Amino acid sequence: MNEAVPVSLVTGQGTVKLMPDVDRERAWLLTVDGAPQSYVDLDDPEHLEFEYTRRIGHALDVLAAPGRPLDVLHLGGGALTLPRYVAATRPGSRQDVVEADGGLLGLVLEHLPLPEGAGVTAHAADARAWLEEAPDDSADVIVADVFGGSRVPASLASAGYARAAARVLRSGGVYLANLADQAPFGFLRSQLAGFAQLFAEVVVVAEPGVLRGRRFGNAVVLASRQPLDTAALARCCAADAFPARVVHGPALRELVGGARPVRDEDARPSPPPPDGAFGIG
Repeated sequence: MNEAVPVSLVTGQGTVKLMPDVDRERAWLLTVDGAPQSYVDLDDPEHLEFEYTRRIGHALDVLAAPGRPLDVLHLGGGALTLPRYVAATRPGSRQDVVEADGGLLGLVLEHLPLPEGAGVTAHAADARAWLEEAPDDSADVIVADVFGGSRVPASLASAGYARAAARVLRSGGVYLANLADQAPFGFLRSQLAGFAQLFAEVVVVAEPGVLRGRRFGNAVVLASRQPLDTAALARCCAADAFPARVVHGPALRELVGGARPVRDEDARPSPPPPDGAFGIG
């Protein structure tokens, strides 16, 4: 039995809580205003509890040779689940994490410290502002998992944002994002259209039920100037307890349809989820 006790802090973003998992020793759930945000097992950083984090983990696994160190920029920190995963699976990687909520970041670093030598530097800053100031061609991977409450902020939902991400990525770099939407996918389709203008390969990974319009849910987006190993990614995602489909090529173009990129001045946050839409993966 885990005898650790919950800790909480009220920040500018809401009430942040770290709650121990009674079934896994040294595993913790991070919530903001009661909504699950991250899950971390300090003894097993390769354990990805949430479904969408497993899909991002699969993408990180197949985008480069196993174990090859990468320079990764994480927009959105949470409990630093994915930075810990990269540090464990790709030792020697250099990672920057940008988290707007400094109180949340401080709570996580205090109670769930990173292992020594993880190569992760955390910054309390706005994701879009940080990206605009980042050097050209400085990242192999950008992982965007930024939610203001339960919605992707408008500042990270425009063609201008996509251009900034493309500038920071190296020529062989890959953009990864966690988005959320439901049919008819007005938000998701506009984001795909924006990245398709800049990247030769755009891919969506989501559960069949979400893609068929049966429910609201997460969609992981990948964008790259170089071909991606979509077959390997599809095999990984199909083997999960909750399998996901990998949509690319003609099927991706059909999904985008006539959607167009969104200008900065017209950008809006992602749609609010219905009650009970998100839980633990």
